[in-house]
Amino acid sequence: MKLLSYSNQGESCLGAVVDGESIAELTGIADGFPDSMLKLVQYWDAWKGEMPSLIERAPRRLMSEVQIEAPIPDPPRDILCVGKNYRDHVNEVKALGYGSIPSHPIVFSKATTTINRSGGVVDLSADPTDTTDYEGELVVIIGKGGRYIDERDAREHIFGYTLINDVSSRNLQARHVQWFLGKSIDGYGPMGPAVITETAAGDIRDWRLQTRVNGELRQDASISEMIFTVPEIIAAISRYMTLLPGDMIATGSPSGVGAGQEPPDYLKAGDEVCVSIDAIGELVAKFV
Repeated sequence: MKLLSYSNQGESCLGAVVDGESIAELTGIADGFPDSMLKLVQYWDAWKGEMPSLIERAPRRLMSEVQIEAPIPDPPRDILCVGKNYRDHVNEVKALGYGSIPSHPIVFSKATTTINRSGGVVDLSADPTDTTDYEGELVVIIGKGGRYIDERDAREHIFGYTLINDVSSRNLQARHVQWFLGKSIDGYGPMGPAVITETAAGDIRDWRLQTRVNGELRQDASISEMIFTVPEIIAAISRYMTLLPGDMIATGSPSGVGAGQEPPDYLKAGDEVCVSIDAIGELVAKFV
């Protein structure tokens, strides 16, 4: 099933996508039903068996009538991110000083204040260096938390998947050596538009991640091209820290970023970036 967060006349709501145009409105559908995506993640075991029947009897609303929000605007902590997880991307940014193909996952974080909605606006004036770049990525949402999670059991700990545009200031990223500030400018993390649950996802290695800038295809890669798979990433992170329900892990970006162009082609006011995976949908960000 595909779930989303949305707002209607100022009220935050939770729904399920029932076709390409309609939402099954789940907020208030049953006594005690979670009123946010994060709470649904936290209480998923108690509700997942009832979800098909709840969706079946829920009232419908057209998606065009509401504003789609980021799936989890209030995660328990910063977004966890994996860097340099596609070989072609590593090769295209070597000239920027980001080194060679890693032997272990490179993990950093991105502030929660970056979280933006699909269709939202990203303010380029927040980057004083004018080197704002896009990075389309698959995001894993942790369901059941834990530590020392074995790769073979990793998918049992996944609630679902969504998308992020890991918008980055390249000069800030290099200036401060570590990547946190260059990737944590307010609003520099559009996410969404929906979450496909792990039970409905199938083999994610068959998915294709694409990013278009003003309609031009810039990034196009199979999830199977990741250097470190999703189970490997979960196992590596949980070896050292306890993962919590609602944690989000951005799994890395393929080649085709603006910094990798000759000459570099950074985002400018008026640009629109669309990140997509067919199973999840299209995540659109408008830059001003």
